[in-house]
Amino acid sequence: QVQLVESGGGLVQAGGSLRLSCAASRRTFRPYAMGWFRQAPGKEREFVASISWSGGSTHYADSVKGRFAISRDNAKNTVYLQMNSLKPEDTAVYSCAFRWGEYYSTEAYDYGYWGQGTQVTVSS
Repeated sequence: QVQLVESGGGLVQAGGSLRLSCAASRRTFRPYAMGWFRQAPGKEREFVASISWSGGSTHYADSVKGRFAISRDNAKNTVYLQMNSLKPEDTAVYSCAFRWGEYYSTEAYDYGYWGQGTQVTVSS
């Protein structure tokens, strides 16, 4: 069993930055990939970013490309999402997700463990 704990959400003005963190509850030497998803009120959950086990491969939704950056520190079992140039349309609950294996996925159904989510609100 893997538990994920997110932190770093909050309220920020448009154009500002936030960094989200997601820590896995246990250390493992098995490879695992991580992803970030978000869900805004009244909308479906959508993919934001994902990263491979090595950190060498990443993928972003078009809506955040060039503004967000995903990274990881395997020694700390933690993945990060640096969010810059935030826009009001980035407002959502952001959740991190965990899947066993080296390679990332952009599909929510590929992830077996999820964090509780952290609210990000961007004011105009």
